[in-house]
Amino acid sequence: MNTPTLETRHFINDFGQTTFLRNYKPSNKKHSPPPFVGFTRKKYYWRCAGSKSPRQPRPKKSEPDDSKGVDPVGFLAKFNISDKPFAQFLRERHKLLKDLKDEILKRHMNLSEMVTGYQILGMHRNVHHRVDFMEWAPGARYCAIVGDFNEWSPTENSAREGHFGHDDYGYWFIILEDKLREGEEPDEVYFQQYNYIDDYDKGDSGVTVEELFKKANDEYWEPGEDRFVNSRYEVASKLYEQIFGPNGPQTEEEMKELEDIPDAQTRYNTWKEEHKDDLPSDLPSYDVIDSGKEYDIFNIVDDPVSREKFRNKKPPLPYWLESRKGRKAWLKKYIPGIPHGSKYRVYFNTPSGPIERVPAWATYVLPDADGNQAYAVHWEPSPECAYSWKHEHPKAPKALRIYECHVGISGQEPKVASFNDFIEDVLPHIKEAGYNAIQLFGVVEHKDYFTLGYRVTNLYAVSSRYGTPDDFKHLVDEAHGLGLLVFLDIVHSYSAADEMVGLSLFDGSNDCYFHTGKRGYHKYWGTRMFKYGDLEVLHFLLSNLNWWVEEYHIDGFHFHSLPSMMYSHNGFASFTGDMEEYYNQYVDKDALLYLILANEILHVLHPNIITIAEDATNYPGLCEPTSQGGLGFDYFVNISASEMWLWFLENVPDHEWSMSKIVNTLMVNKQTASKMLQYAENHNQSISGGQSFAEILFGQSMQQPSVSKDLLIRGCSLHKMIRLITCTCAGRAYLNFMGNEFGHPGRVEFPVASNTFSFSFANRHWDLLTNGVHHQLFLFDKDMMKLDENERVLVRGVSNIHHVDDNTKVISYLRGPLLFIFNFHPSNSYEKYSVGVEEAGEYQVILNTDEKLYGGEGLIGHDKYLQKTTSRRLDGLRNCLEVSLPRRTAQVYKLTRILRK
Repeated sequence: MNTPTLETRHFINDFGQTTFLRNYKPSNKKHSPPPFVGFTRKKYYWRCAGSKSPRQPRPKKSEPDDSKGVDPVGFLAKFNISDKPFAQFLRERHKLLKDLKDEILKRHMNLSEMVTGYQILGMHRNVHHRVDFMEWAPGARYCAIVGDFNEWSPTENSAREGHFGHDDYGYWFIILEDKLREGEEPDEVYFQQYNYIDDYDKGDSGVTVEELFKKANDEYWEPGEDRFVNSRYEVASKLYEQIFGPNGPQTEEEMKELEDIPDAQTRYNTWKEEHKDDLPSDLPSYDVIDSGKEYDIFNIVDDPVSREKFRNKKPPLPYWLESRKGRKAWLKKYIPGIPHGSKYRVYFNTPSGPIERVPAWATYVLPDADGNQAYAVHWEPSPECAYSWKHEHPKAPKALRIYECHVGISGQEPKVASFNDFIEDVLPHIKEAGYNAIQLFGVVEHKDYFTLGYRVTNLYAVSSRYGTPDDFKHLVDEAHGLGLLVFLDIVHSYSAADEMVGLSLFDGSNDCYFHTGKRGYHKYWGTRMFKYGDLEVLHFLLSNLNWWVEEYHIDGFHFHSLPSMMYSHNGFASFTGDMEEYYNQYVDKDALLYLILANEILHVLHPNIITIAEDATNYPGLCEPTSQGGLGFDYFVNISASEMWLWFLENVPDHEWSMSKIVNTLMVNKQTASKMLQYAENHNQSISGGQSFAEILFGQSMQQPSVSKDLLIRGCSLHKMIRLITCTCAGRAYLNFMGNEFGHPGRVEFPVASNTFSFSFANRHWDLLTNGVHHQLFLFDKDMMKLDENERVLVRGVSNIHHVDDNTKVISYLRGPLLFIFNFHPSNSYEKYSVGVEEAGEYQVILNTDEKLYGGEGLIGHDKYLQKTTSRRLDGLRNCLEVSLPRRTAQVYKLTRILRK
């Protein structure tokens, strides 16, 4: 039997939990356990208590260098950045990161423990017929749970400072015991457990405690091994009597008069000498020896028989499991201390007086319910009713086509749509449209609906407006079943300033989760700013990221508004491009360290996770590895592209559009283009009081086409061209906001006082998809997504933009075997327009924005879809292609046949 040798090291973490760090050395590689995951930390060696030698480090052997491949300024050479002060800033930031990790490891055993706070904080069912509650509130003097289950009593379920339930770090611990039903007797043993989840339909096993102990004694314990089970203090009393005698010292003063007690090794050798002539015992024979080497752990020497018995012996777990009672037995005997669906809050007594708050780690919250103060809802459905996952995470594609959604406005009716409505009506449309990921915003609980979910109040709770936590799991699961990744728009850059439901003044103090003074408030939005340098805040935020992945199977995160957290001016400053702006006194180093930690942790624990950075300042190294001085994101959002298109549409006549500006804005930087996420418009334009592109382009012509046919053709053409060049010019990811793919005619406007709380604009008109120009625009967008799926456009590296002419308004670029040509001129059409190509051969049109199928005029005949190159150098390329370019049209050519000389 191949048995792995196991070295176990025992620690106590900051919450008083017992933790084990195991170094496995399996002899059978086939059954090797998973690798241990944790931060790089110093090695600690154990020393026998009997050794009098001073502690000295073990001689170093050839060990792998943990810092190998780490260069805090590595990406600067990659980008040819020679700014020495910025390089020094990166080195100092790397040192701060190492110091921060050392501080973390003083409180937490490893990386995994650091980001699993949700396993012990908040409400949790305990197997010993009770519910445990833990909360962090260092400024409170008294803590209790109040709710409808205890008639909102602040004294029935409480913990007090200085008693069991409060530690030095400000964590409060409260036990809510299940209530014994009338006529039932309490459990006979304190360790009686209940099987709440697995085999919930099974009742009591029928095994009594007496039968259990007898069975264990007969089948498991060796003779004499269980002698201390019934008398736990026998060893201690015998040892005390042996050292001090039957009338030994009873006080500290008497203890001081005693001589020094010999060390453990001396006492053991003495004991062996005294018992060398004793008769053999039935107990296993073990002896301890010391090889005399420094830091050598005592070796155990035993006889072959005892060794074989020890190796064959398994832990007595089955006997303990036999004592477990099933869920039916528990329900028959106990009433839950806090039933599923109970409303509750946490009650604090603070220096400013008593307050009630929604717990920070609550997973289901009803904000401002029925005009009353918000409260949490205890979510503990019975196992037969809890949601069961059916689908695995889809494999992450190399290129992303993201469909951005808001569940509440996803319905056609003027009301708040639910998760179930979204599953039934929107998910099939997204799949049909050809997207491979959805990005949800407004899902995390927030107080006011009109804030779109960006003023988050409860970071661990799914918004109750759309359904229950299980409803959201169903949505994610169904999306996975369709092959769609699910991204969450996460807001860790600020938080709602509301005190009744959010984290502001949570424990009565102003510095619990947030900075004090001006730094604690957003300069313009009035939201609260997190204190990223505090270990407890890091514990809260990092655990939150892991929570959404573990609990709801989220595939990635879109980090919202990074400038708000990275700079003390919250990003509201003019950026000139000077490198000094990225490391001056306004840069928040703690926030940068948090982002680095977040990316490191997420990518280590969940290798397939995807993180997206929304940063309008283009901070250097956003998507570079953290080991090379970067922040570790997978993608960054090119916000400038959307702003450019909006500016052109609203302020610049068509004939004055700059092709050079379009190209420069879409490319940003060739060195980072492969990590870019592009979008023509997302929810910002329409939600922030502005108009959608469709409103600007079409006006009223969509409802009354006869009024202005030219306006309709112009709008339809530009709508398609803008999306095609934005999607295909650069980057490996493209995003579209829900409804924009078919030119949704109305803006998004949430119900507020200014519109008399109307829902008329807080919905989507899916009925427009059936016919007309909306149907035509949708068909084009669908074929554009199919183009990427079939030709792998987005993964083909950086485009070779070889033709940009501001006079003719023509842009042409190559991406792999595909040639993209755009004519933005409002009036000029070109019969034989020459553009350069590298390969000589035949090029076939595979996508044409002017097709009648897409609402175009069909000016190019299908007989002209196949073009052959001529041997003439143009645009720095070896060959030339002459194509027809009607005004405001774009074509995609594919090299179908290569001609060799």
